[in-house]
Amino acid sequence: MLTTVDNFPSDYTVVDIETTGLSPSRDEIIEISALKVRSGQIYDEFSKLIKPKTKINSFITHLTGITNEMVISAPAINEILPEFINFVSNDIILGHNVKFDLNFIRTNLENCGFASLLNQSMDTMILGRKYCKLKSHSLKNLAIHYNVSIAGHHRALNDCHITHNIYQNIKKQFYNTES
Repeated sequence: MLTTVDNFPSDYTVVDIETTGLSPSRDEIIEISALKVRSGQIYDEFSKLIKPKTKINSFITHLTGITNEMVISAPAINEILPEFINFVSNDIILGHNVKFDLNFIRTNLENCGFASLLNQSMDTMILGRKYCKLKSHSLKNLAIHYNVSIAGHHRALNDCHITHNIYQNIKKQFYNTES
């Protein structure tokens, strides 16, 4: 069961994926990344390209910069998931529109015969909607709002860094650490 954290913890793992499309049942993960954060500081990172069963289309390549050539010798998802799950451990998972990422990850865990993720999660998109008066709460718009660089946006590890920085900005602005 996925639950949402109601405070601003300092220990968590930021997760992001890149996919071949929007459907967890039809599309595939082609990149998975995570940042382990302790006391608000990045402690460790994980990032892997994944070889899909189908070709990456030109739209996804244009969006992410991930080409078929880049993933041709990458491991399959079933080889990466145990290492990823070990990295995330029991941490709270932070993501932007985290439900999207977790739906893909859970679908792939189930398809590969692995146990599901039961970690609590936090979502910078939801936090942005709660605390920031913007027309759009996309990762890019929140990054611009908080003056966070969007260099390399739509690559999983870069998006983890952007998400972490947005979260730290929201936490600093809206969380009373003395309560």
